[in-house]
Amino acid sequence: MNTIPLSVLFGSLVLLILMSGFFSGSETALMSLNRYRLRHLAKNGHKGAIRTAKLLQTPDRLISLILLGNNFVNILASAIATVIALRLLGEAGIAVATGILTLVILVFAEVTPKTLATLRAEKIAFFASHIYTPLMVIAWPVVRVINWIAKALLGLFNVSSAQDHLEENLSSAEFATVVNEAGGLIPERHREMLLNILDLEQVSVDDIMVPRNDIMAIDLDDSWDEILQQITNSSHGRLLVYRENIDNVVGFIYLRKMLDAMRSGNFDRKALESRIRDAYFIPEGTSLTVQLLNYQREKRRIGLVVDEYGDILGLLTLEDILEEIVGEFNNDPAAAPDEIRPQPDGSFLVDGTTQIRNLNRVLKWSLSNNGPKTLNGIVLEHLESFPEQGSMFRLHDHTIEILDVEENRVSQLRVTPLSGNGADATESEGFDGEQAAGGRR
Repeated sequence: MNTIPLSVLFGSLVLLILMSGFFSGSETALMSLNRYRLRHLAKNGHKGAIRTAKLLQTPDRLISLILLGNNFVNILASAIATVIALRLLGEAGIAVATGILTLVILVFAEVTPKTLATLRAEKIAFFASHIYTPLMVIAWPVVRVINWIAKALLGLFNVSSAQDHLEENLSSAEFATVVNEAGGLIPERHREMLLNILDLEQVSVDDIMVPRNDIMAIDLDDSWDEILQQITNSSHGRLLVYRENIDNVVGFIYLRKMLDAMRSGNFDRKALESRIRDAYFIPEGTSLTVQLLNYQREKRRIGLVVDEYGDILGLLTLEDILEEIVGEFNNDPAAAPDEIRPQPDGSFLVDGTTQIRNLNRVLKWSLSNNGPKTLNGIVLEHLESFPEQGSMFRLHDHTIEILDVEENRVSQLRVTPLSGNGADATESEGFDGEQAAGGRR
């Protein structure tokens, strides 16, 4: 190299540093690409995305190619810098060249290109794909040997090939994080629906069913006038039919069909019984995801939740599951469910049968769903007895007052937020140990 002009050596050194920066930056850009956006662009025919996606199908080969090129140009740059230093400064120039070249490569071939690559990942990756695609073919024999040696070394440590880990499968929790971080890319209402769909697997039919005591049903042993009155005044589209007690289920009737028969003038007990459809039963503990698919497969819209002994626990409709996804079917999205009624003084009148999930959603509580499913169940579990009307206690910085007790269950309560306290409403899952002063009236 002693015959090569210094200008040529300096020019070659600058070129090699630029090439090193290209290899470093393109590696960062390719590895930091949003793979889901890349697949979307490739499906829509973007040529750069198609080339890049093909390269990333074998990341071990791509990395080998990049490192091969990067190390080659860095070593060659080091050799040229050493020659320049010897010709200018003699033996002492080697140390100087090493220090200067290290700083130059760090700034111009590592930090700066990689920082730029993280900010312009797509543009740099798509541009680099033009160069790496033919290089992959040219350098294939060398890359193959490097990969074979690397895999052999990994095999000594019982580490499988990177090829075995190419699939990027997201868990439900990870996908929920992706949805939450989508920001303005997904409208807030749509994000809520997606998260609710993911949450269906964690919710069982027991959590949202209409409790047994609240099921509106027709007893076929009642008088015909009473049955007619129930059908006429019912606000539901389907009614359960039984004999003597609700565990002796006969089936369901669809009021639309009943009203058609009533208008024809040929409606009697026999006509009603001929229109009863068999009941559909759901095992307790079934997840909402599974039950939604079961309803679709069985072409059903309503079912009865039963325990291991076959006793009826509650009733579940298709609409109940859909409301878990899209929210209450109400013209006012901010409106509370009918069982939670806001009052002018800031308190809430709450039915004892209100589901814990509704309380958590409306009152921003964090009660666990692993225990009782209704507010009445929580009250009974805490007090370990049937409370008297007027009893009061605290729950999540709210005063709870028992307004009405019917048939050994709390039917209505008043929930009043405690004003002026700084306690965290989520610090406790239960009640205070003592009833509030003046709890008995």
